[in-house]
Amino acid sequence: MLNFRSIGIIGRTYRHVNRYRQILTILFKYGFDNIIDILKIDQYLEVGLQMISRKKREKVEKLTPQERVRLIFEELGPTFIKFGQILSTRPDLIPLPFIHELEKLQDNVPAFSFSEVKSIISSEFKSRGSWSLGSVSEKVGQNSVNFIAQLAGKIDNPFESIEETPFASASIGQVHRAILKTGEKVAVKIQRPGIKKLIAVDLEILLHLATLMERHIEDLSFFKPVKIVQEFAATLERELDYTLEASNIIRVQRQFPSNNRTINTSHNADNTNTTSSHNSSNYGSKTIHGIYIPKVYLEHTTCSILTMEYVDGIKISEIETLDAKGYDRKLLTKRGADFILTQVLEYGFFHADLHPGNIFVLPDNVLCPVDFGIMGFVDQYSREVFIDIIASTAMQNISQVSRLLLELTEYDEEPDLRALERDIAGFTGHYFAGSMLKEINIGKMLQDIVQIALNHRLRILPETFLMLKAFTAVEGVANMIDPEFNMISHAAPYIKKAKMARFSPARISDDMSRVTSESIKLLQSLPRESLTIIRQLRKGKLTIGFDIQRLEKILSANHQANNRIAIAIIIASLVLASSLLLCFAVPPLILGLSLLGVVGLVCASFIGFMLVISIFKQ
Repeated sequence: MLNFRSIGIIGRTYRHVNRYRQILTILFKYGFDNIIDILKIDQYLEVGLQMISRKKREKVEKLTPQERVRLIFEELGPTFIKFGQILSTRPDLIPLPFIHELEKLQDNVPAFSFSEVKSIISSEFKSRGSWSLGSVSEKVGQNSVNFIAQLAGKIDNPFESIEETPFASASIGQVHRAILKTGEKVAVKIQRPGIKKLIAVDLEILLHLATLMERHIEDLSFFKPVKIVQEFAATLERELDYTLEASNIIRVQRQFPSNNRTINTSHNADNTNTTSSHNSSNYGSKTIHGIYIPKVYLEHTTCSILTMEYVDGIKISEIETLDAKGYDRKLLTKRGADFILTQVLEYGFFHADLHPGNIFVLPDNVLCPVDFGIMGFVDQYSREVFIDIIASTAMQNISQVSRLLLELTEYDEEPDLRALERDIAGFTGHYFAGSMLKEINIGKMLQDIVQIALNHRLRILPETFLMLKAFTAVEGVANMIDPEFNMISHAAPYIKKAKMARFSPARISDDMSRVTSESIKLLQSLPRESLTIIRQLRKGKLTIGFDIQRLEKILSANHQANNRIAIAIIIASLVLASSLLLCFAVPPLILGLSLLGVVGLVCASFIGFMLVISIFKQ
């Protein structure tokens, strides 16, 4: 579990002064020194930095603000890369141009050593029994090292061999090919050593910066930066637990149960872009509609190690290779769309990171999605509202679309409904008045919906935006391998099925049962709650709570004004007392002047000067 705390006081701030200085230096390098000035933290920067970095600053000034922010995150390392990736799913917090740029974030992190890999494996499985790394006995593939545990007693090291060089490396961990003692080929994801400590340090600094932002930048206080950092910490904590990713894989496997097919896996082995390889008998047990979900080995998975099936596939972006091997691109496109539509509209639990690097093609035109670290979830009500928005937009029911959009978003102030309906009317007219369905780009359409919501200060929930991104990502992949594919036409039967499911006897029965149960609970609690209110009225202890917006700022301003009045009174008293001391030449005397009187006037002048500076700054 991540362990970080606020560093709002001086003592804690200096615990991480080197990392703090590194972060601020990179901000300065990319031209965000105005933020450093506003937050009053320039004391952490090194002397002479401005002159040293001048040439670099001239170079980065040619970049857009969005590009500079992305480069800052990449240079600051794992915590900030993940922070940027999470921000790219939050249109309620940052503008769309920044979202599109942060989606390009890359994990440019070198792999850690194989000795550290062995140490982590040894540490993680120690609790399951003692074992030691043996000597290298044989090579199993290039750069592969055998480290069979040889110890009298129970052997808990599950690996027969593991490749020394990882085939994938990211900010949180890296992946090695390995062979289990049972002979099965697996991919082992191993968490980067010391990553939790590094993230805890960065989170403390982020929390401190967020606190300063809320204090000094009034426009940002609306977005509650401190709360954002706390939410980010919770998200990152989940991602650092590989057992949660394992449970995600199992959950997706249950969405696509066995159809008892056996898939031919034979194809040439010279494909360099693979995620796994294993026997054909292992395929098919979890395949339905041409989707295969790799097996996860729970008994060999811990919080820091994820062991899963290693399947040999071709990246879906390798169009020439797919054509050379005779794959049906139209069928692959259809199956990919079926995969995400089934997940979102039927289950509400879906893969939220389906970019081309996470989708592989197996023999018999089978799709194999990988990397289940980022998953989305939308409840049934939100799914149904989304479906109704699509249907109402197609029918150009402007008032209905406006009402549904308000149900799918959050807002602090009631929006101008007439202005919202006017924008939606322009949107529906652009996409559906006289347009052919096959001409509509669903990604651009969903982006325009998000922009309309942002223009009216409507906050789209992260889960809803992940759903929109999933559709957009799948359409992008589909257009790459089959330009004639139309997502809207393909989704129509799914939408119709989802709408009809609401009127099924089972659904109506469930809804009636739930409403009846909740009504009975309400009737049962009503007398008890009424008696409680009456007793409070009798005792005169009934209180009504209410919240006044911006009350804290009003109270803070009032407190500040009172402090200034008190200081002004102290200054006036000092001036008056010092004047009397000087007039009556009260000893001790220096050059014929009362020393106490002079000191009092100097103190009054200094305090008055600081008060004036404070007033002008405010």
